[in-house]
Formats: sequence, structure tokens, C-alpha cells
Amino acid sequence: MSTYVSTARPRSSAARLPKTIALSAVLLVAAWFVYVYVFPYYFHYNPAQYGVYWLRRGGLLLHISGGMVALLIGPWQFSQRLRQRHLQVHRVMGRVYLVAIACGATGAFYMGCTTFFGWGWGTSLVILALAWATTAGMAFYAIKQRQIQIHQEWMIRSYVVTFAFVTFRFLNDMGPTSHLQPHLVRSITFVWVSWVVPLVVAEVILQLRSIRSLTRVPRQAKLS
Repeated sequence: MSTYVSTARPRSSAARLPKTIALSAVLLVAAWFVYVYVFPYYFHYNPAQYGVYWLRRGGLLLHISGGMVALLIGPWQFSQRLRQRHLQVHRVMGRVYLVAIACGATGAFYMGCTTFFGWGWGTSLVILALAWATTAGMAFYAIKQRQIQIHQEWMIRSYVVTFAFVTFRFLNDMGPTSHLQPHLVRSITFVWVSWVVPLVVAEVILQLRSIRSLTRVPRQAKLS
């Protein structure tokens, strides 16, 4: 994990365009997910909608409400323009993001510990909740220590885990993978896959970026 503070120059509008498009796409997918999978629990507050979760609806609502806020706020926290022009807004949104994850992770932990679907499903939810809280907590600790670059890296990890709920729905409910059987084994497997695999990919990218940045410094020193 890198420990340096970034001194990169502000990038031009053209250089920021791919990132802007990517963040916009992520935000649109997150909004779609909230509309399809979260809003029905608010609009149809009854046993028919909640099914087996009706008796534990408090934990479910805590989980999906926190996850919804984190999903929708997260992409904005990666906006360089927002940080530069509205730093206080960035900080407030960051605090809301952390509180949302604390609520969402608490709800997920409760649901994992009280599940009706066996220890395999419960364990996958509990570990996901711990990963969710840990990555967000590390991002918060890093920024309190004024380690900006490390904070940004942990925020990326945190949002990768936050987005796992969307990834899970894509894998479990759509396309060829949604037909895999048995259903419970498929769901448990995809809970793990939805955050472990993206997190490994993100970690490789972060470390490659760190290595390239560190090797660039000696070259610049030699030229000077």
C-alpha cells in the first residue's frame, strides 16, 4: 500500500472526460438499482412485499437505506471538481457516506446473524458487512491522519464493496448465471464473488499505479 501524498497536477477537462463518463455510468446504474430493488420496500410496506423478512424488516430497512445512500453519494466523492470547488460539501457528503455505511453494515450483520437460510448464507452476509465497515473505516482513519492518497485508495476499496450489492443482483438475477442451481448455493457464491473479485481487481490496479508513481520519482531525479 502506498504511503505518499499525491502531488499530481490538475488534469485538463479532456483528461478528466473518461473518469467523468465512468462515474456518471456508475451513478446511473446505482440509481437504477435503487429504483428497482430498494424503492419497492418503501412503496409497498406489507408482508407480501417483504416475505420472510417481514419479521426482521427493521434490519432490512436499515441495511437497504444505508446502502442506498452510500451507493448514490459514493460516485460524487471521486469528483476532483467537487473537491476543489466545494471542499466543505465533499467533507459533509463524506460524513454522510460513512454514517450510511455504518447503518447498512449493521443491518447486514443483523440479517446475517438471524437468517433463515442457513449458516453459509449468514456467514457470507456477516463477512461482507465486516468488509464494508472495515474499508470505510480505513478511509476515515487515513483522512484523519491527513494521508490523502491512502484515503483515496481506501475510498475506492470502500465503494467497490458498496457496489457489491449491485454486482450481486446482476449475477444472481440476470443473464446465464441466474439459471445456475441450486438457488441457495448460487446466491451464497455470488455474495462472495460480488465483492472479493472486484476488490482483488481494484487492488491490483491501485498497486500498479503506486509502483509506476514510485518508479517515476527516481527517473525524474536523475534527469534533474
